[in-house]
Amino acid sequence: MRRKFGALILVVFAVFLLQNHAPVSMAQTPAQYDAEGLYTYAEQAVFYVRAFREDDTVKDVGSGFLIQPDGTAITAYHVVEGAARLGCVRNDGVEAVCRVLVFDEVADTAVLKLPSPGKDNPYPYLSLRTGPVKHGEKVFAIGYPLKETKIITEGIVNAPGVAINGRKRILMSATLVNGMSGGPLIDQDGYAAGLLSGSLRTMNGIHLAVDAETVKRVVSRTGM
Repeated sequence: MRRKFGALILVVFAVFLLQNHAPVSMAQTPAQYDAEGLYTYAEQAVFYVRAFREDDTVKDVGSGFLIQPDGTAITAYHVVEGAARLGCVRNDGVEAVCRVLVFDEVADTAVLKLPSPGKDNPYPYLSLRTGPVKHGEKVFAIGYPLKETKIITEGIVNAPGVAINGRKRILMSATLVNGMSGGPLIDQDGYAAGLLSGSLRTMNGIHLAVDAETVKRVVSRTGM
């Protein structure tokens, strides 16, 4: 009788675990985006960058994205290098003067500051990912090949960390074209997994991004 009672308790306990464990596991699994959903989620945080010379002519163009609601943003250093003035054109077409807080040439990362949005109107932003990307992981690239044309491309991580001329980079197959440098490489969970940096001439269809942890180290120099 005691054995039967003990077995019954074990069965009831097992059913309880199954009923209560499944919802917890589902709740811990983040929602993942397809390209359409991700673009809608991220587009407000990505902007067009124009770098001007002293004579006010355009020196270079690229992309950038906000990483904090206060206007802190990042772009590729090679886009803003040597610029006398920077203009950041947001998704609504309004251009604002932005400034460089800190940069790292090796990491091809520049931290920007856009004008304060005001306490009641924070900027939409993308959070930087914690942890490395993985071989074969699906990723998306967003940037501006044209001033009023933002595009999204899709690919996979070909290699999460490779030394290219002594500089650590993510290799990925999401297509990059001129003007997309400085935009975000985004994972399926909506995190910025990297900063778009360029392409490899020696590997057709393989492109480069700076990983999020490297970007974070540059951002940390601002005291944030």
